[in-house]
Amino acid sequence: MNLLKSFQRRTPLGWLQLRHDRGRLMVALAGIAFADVLMFMQLGFQNALYDSNTRLSRSLQTDLVIVSPQMRNMQFLSTFSRRRLYQALDVSGVKSTSALYSNLITWKNPQTRQERQVQAIGFDPNQIAFNLPEVNQHLEVIKLPDRVLFDRTTRGQYAQAIAAFEQGKSVTTEVERHTITIAGLFTLGSSFAADGTLMTSDQTFLRLFPRREAASVSLGLVKLQPGADPRQVAAALQRYLPTDVKVLTHTELVKLEEDFWKSQSPIGFIFGLGTTMAFFVGVVIVYQVLSTDVNAHLKEYATFKAMGYNNGYLLGVVFEEAVILAVLGFIPGVGLPVVLYQLAAKATALPIFMTLSRVVLVLTLTLVMCMMSGAIATRKLQSADPADMF
Repeated sequence: MNLLKSFQRRTPLGWLQLRHDRGRLMVALAGIAFADVLMFMQLGFQNALYDSNTRLSRSLQTDLVIVSPQMRNMQFLSTFSRRRLYQALDVSGVKSTSALYSNLITWKNPQTRQERQVQAIGFDPNQIAFNLPEVNQHLEVIKLPDRVLFDRTTRGQYAQAIAAFEQGKSVTTEVERHTITIAGLFTLGSSFAADGTLMTSDQTFLRLFPRREAASVSLGLVKLQPGADPRQVAAALQRYLPTDVKVLTHTELVKLEEDFWKSQSPIGFIFGLGTTMAFFVGVVIVYQVLSTDVNAHLKEYATFKAMGYNNGYLLGVVFEEAVILAVLGFIPGVGLPVVLYQLAAKATALPIFMTLSRVVLVLTLTLVMCMMSGAIATRKLQSADPADMF
């Protein structure tokens, strides 16, 4: 209670000094807000990178997956022999296996007729491969030849084509000089690797890729018997199958995909570097402001030291300024990215949105940034003798 009363009686010296030169205060707040906006945008695009490129793997309806050891991510899957799926049925705990085919393909936008790159997915429509209700509702339809399901959130101009389909009109286009018909819509989302996704039956997929052999599959989906432990069955499969395949749990597949974009992809590194650079830009800006303020009031600080105030008190005043700058600069720094996220999401069809965890992270970084700047700015003050300051 005494400490609280003492704090309430304390003169807000840091705030008074900042308010004294309002022009310098506005420049400092603008600099902090700028650094915050940069960090928010870098982190937003980084999260969109991870989220958009793991959506496909997260939507798989499977317990285990069999992949090639050369697999990089879900957009660049190496193939392996379908024989491994048949062999997997011999392992205790395995209920069923199915093949999934995947490849990037160039198709003509049915609205603009421009060529765009999308990811084509083929699977057996007699088995549920994805945890996507809209896809599962159209399994009977894609059994017909040259029928595909189209992701309505594909990046590009598709509003008229989607509206025409929803009105019951036939929408056709070309893929590799092959005419296909859109038989249904679903929602998955575009990614950094592909503008969107087409899903179809394995038979139609193989017609779109005539050089692709049915025995060369991209991914093996393994469903287990009720009560079977995924990790134990995965280990058993790995021991039983040859070394030309790798067995992962569904969770491990998603993590493998995310780790690729975090550590092996240059895009993930660039976004991380951008966030770090934005942080240090903020450190420099706040340091310049606080250092100028300390130099401008050097004689006042000398008087305090001569009166018996220690370095801790003086450092507390500068830290008070740093915290005030961090909080006031953060307010516009968090408001503008919300608008920019909406514009970026609309322009790129990527999942960019504000999250509470990101707000807390950037606020923490802003406080650390300002405190670091304050600590650096007071080095001269802490080492100086009061007599030398006059």
